[in-house]
Amino acid sequence: MSRYTFASALTALASAALLAACGGGAASVGGTVSGLPSGNTVTLQNNAANDLAVTANGSFSFSSTLESGKSYAVTVLTQPVSATCSVANGTGTIDSYGSDVTNVAVTCTTTASITGTVTGLASGTAVTLANNGSTLPIVANGTFAFAGILAAGTAYNVTVSTQPAGQTCTVSNGSGTVVTGTATAIVVSCT
Repeated sequence: MSRYTFASALTALASAALLAACGGGAASVGGTVSGLPSGNTVTLQNNAANDLAVTANGSFSFSSTLESGKSYAVTVLTQPVSATCSVANGTGTIDSYGSDVTNVAVTCTTTASITGTVTGLASGTAVTLANNGSTLPIVANGTFAFAGILAAGTAYNVTVSTQPAGQTCTVSNGSGTVVTGTATAIVVSCT
């Protein structure tokens, strides 16, 4: 074998090794969330693990990375209180170059017009709220939502229909008129 041929073969082998080392790196999986109502959280998972709580519209990325050739499957673990979120482009395989996945689209659709927050509710108790004839029992502090989208211009009046044992709950911002595309900021404070 001539020196030239040997040197060319060695160069080709070194180049192949270098390319192999560059390709197949770890890739992140992410995308964008849109339509998430203000004050809500959607929890996403990748491959039934790596929980990611998203609290605002915009881009997201899971903390764990995947090697080339590995599959990913982005799903919704926990829906927001006043919306339903779906995932598009949520499954696939990391390419041989280990390129990041950035096109997962999580789209949320509002499912409630009347929402709010309960604070101060003692553990093991419940408060029942009422709004225009429908009732909603609440057993824990946090966000709540009356089911359904109300037409713009519809009046609402959230009140406490049943107080929790040993406590008194009051409602702030409990009445008004529904505005298209916005949820209300009702606060129920229990003492």
